[in-house]
Amino acid sequence: MTRQEIDKLEKYLRKRFNNGAIEVRQRPQKDDSAEVYFGDEFVGVLFRDDEDGDLSYNFTMAILEMDLE
Repeated sequence: MTRQEIDKLEKYLRKRFNNGAIEVRQRPQKDDSAEVYFGDEFVGVLFRDDEDGDLSYNFTMAILEMDLE
């Protein structure tokens, strides 16, 4: 992902979740995805999907059972 894409995604997520602590970071040696953090905590991965000419981004977040307690 380009820096411009990452900046747009970060702005969108901060607005959508009303959380200024959200940060989207480039992944080392990966150009199709970025990592999402809430403060210092890693929470998920954003994947760029431009299949069939339709550009979209998919956010994947795992929630561990122990985090629910």
